[in-house]
Amino acid sequence: MSLNRRDFLKLSGAGAALAFTGCASQYGAAARGHVVVVGAGFGGATCAKYLRQWGPNLDVTLIEPNDSFVSCPFSNWVLGGLRSMDDITHSYDKLPKRGIRMLKDSVVAIDADKRIVRTQGGASIGYDRLVLAPGIEILTDSVKGFQEAEAAGKVVHAWKAGPQTALLRKQLQAMPDGGTFVMSVPAAPYRCPPGPYERACMVAYYFKQAKPKSRIILLDGNPDIASKKALFLWAWNTFYPGMIDYRPNNAPLAVDGNKMTVSTEFDDVKGDVLNVVPKQRAGAVCNLVGARNDSNKAWCTVNLATFESTAAPNVHILGDSVQSNLPKSGHMATNHAKVCAAAIVDLLAGRAPDPIPVVANTCYSATSGSTAGHVANVYRFEAGKGYVSQPEGGATSTGDEANFHYAESWSQNIWAEVLG
Repeated sequence: MSLNRRDFLKLSGAGAALAFTGCASQYGAAARGHVVVVGAGFGGATCAKYLRQWGPNLDVTLIEPNDSFVSCPFSNWVLGGLRSMDDITHSYDKLPKRGIRMLKDSVVAIDADKRIVRTQGGASIGYDRLVLAPGIEILTDSVKGFQEAEAAGKVVHAWKAGPQTALLRKQLQAMPDGGTFVMSVPAAPYRCPPGPYERACMVAYYFKQAKPKSRIILLDGNPDIASKKALFLWAWNTFYPGMIDYRPNNAPLAVDGNKMTVSTEFDDVKGDVLNVVPKQRAGAVCNLVGARNDSNKAWCTVNLATFESTAAPNVHILGDSVQSNLPKSGHMATNHAKVCAAAIVDLLAGRAPDPIPVVANTCYSATSGSTAGHVANVYRFEAGKGYVSQPEGGATSTGDEANFHYAESWSQNIWAEVLG
């Protein structure tokens, strides 16, 4: 069963952040119980919101150590000077108004048999269902010397938006005209497949305005551009010819903060600013229940119809930590969240969850200070196959001003969706 074009446009239209999923039944027994959600990012905050909306009799506790939400999508725009940190930083204030109990804390232990979460602050919280939405863990020890260079402020990954984003922006501003910016792309899978290539565009845009003699060396751990290849090649050739030196199959092996070099299998690459993004895996809290259970013990396998862990009953996992054929994006995490929330409401009410949920993904990438492109796809769950991409959708091969403005609208819509 496929979706017609009108349905597709409703699901992932250029300005829309809302995605269609099967919502919890409004009929029959009401869901009751306590759901604990760990992590208030795109997945966790959205899940908590819809648990309360679709299960008004549920008690929902949302545990998050940070004071505010800082968006990874659009953090590259900060590096390019198109936005500020204030523009991508948002309050959690609206979530408690929905009846969600917010707890500023970190989870340090989970007793899956007794269904108890324990926090760094000393709280012990029982649950009927637990949702883990921790995002990613950056494997800084996978690149020799990275941790020492990072501690000295000589290298950043900036793959979790926040202080490192601001630091990298300052380093780029301080770099002399004619300097070299060395950045890397981790081998897939990793958070936000097009993100590193958009970052190259945004930094190149900034250099073109402020430091036109500078250049970028892009070391890719993959054999080719991993996402939106046509779009980024178009952007590099159109706006930044000769500025971006792209090197595939060049995974960083070591960093030397004193010499300001990044070593690959082939050579030592010297730069004035180093932005190395190491390999990643599911957030650390997932390991507390043994949920990193793929073949590499890095990502979490789940029942994709409910997002319940295949390793830990009554524990659901969302977003970037999940192993699947779906992209690791903020928009997709909100879709995971809605499918999961609907399933939990049904399960706690004694109903069978929707067997064929539908999710959508839309991702915009800026290519200059006024142009962007997008990818948009819809996926329907099929038993035995997982999520199957529907015929509609695809990616743009060039950027334009319309998509740039759609991207701006998308950001406002999805932040309101997650936090409002």
